[in-house]
Amino acid sequence: MKKKQKDPELLRKYRQSVLFNKREIAAINKYCSRYKINNRSRFMREAIISEVLRRFDRDYPSLFDQPGVQ
Repeated sequence: MKKKQKDPELLRKYRQSVLFNKREIAAINKYCSRYKINNRSRFMREAIISEVLRRFDRDYPSLFDQPGVQ
């Protein structure tokens, strides 16, 4: 069986750190245990990226949002 080649542009090279307080980490731990999330890195990455993309989509100027266009 052939190994699938990974796209070099999708390789994760950059690390970010996030600090949480006791309440935040307790909420995250409870959520992960309730919904059986084993990979917290993937969960947080997907949550962050989905919010970023949602805001980009919401803030994207459209033809009808421009002033003076009727």
